[in-house]
Amino acid sequence: MSERKPPGVSFESWVDKQIREATERGDFADLPGAGKPLPHLDQPYDEMWWIREKMQREHLSYLPPSLVLRKDAEEALKAAANAPSEAALRRILTAVNERIRSALRTPLEGPPLNLVPFDIDEQARKWRERHGS
Repeated sequence: MSERKPPGVSFESWVDKQIREATERGDFADLPGAGKPLPHLDQPYDEMWWIREKMQREHLSYLPPSLVLRKDAEEALKAAANAPSEAALRRILTAVNERIRSALRTPLEGPPLNLVPFDIDEQARKWRERHGS
């Protein structure tokens, strides 16, 4: 719809004409969601609905960076505990420790980090005990 409204024509008439012509051309045929109810009609109105849906569609996080790092550190510790080898455990914890040290040098946005680098040797000892090595 790149044409401009002609002078002397009301906006309503002009818009109605644009819609009618687009319908005749089939521009509205086979649109996704056609004939389906609008989602979230039974929920209270949220003015940020479109942002939340876009973030969900694109798998974006809206946590502050410090909380993202806390979550990643927790997941890394679990992954290290279930690592197939001690070398894999050390790789996982070394990577997250580098991120933690970087965040301690240059604080991240959000709540306090409240993390210290993991003791890799201690975690490796616990891993060996669990795996009978």
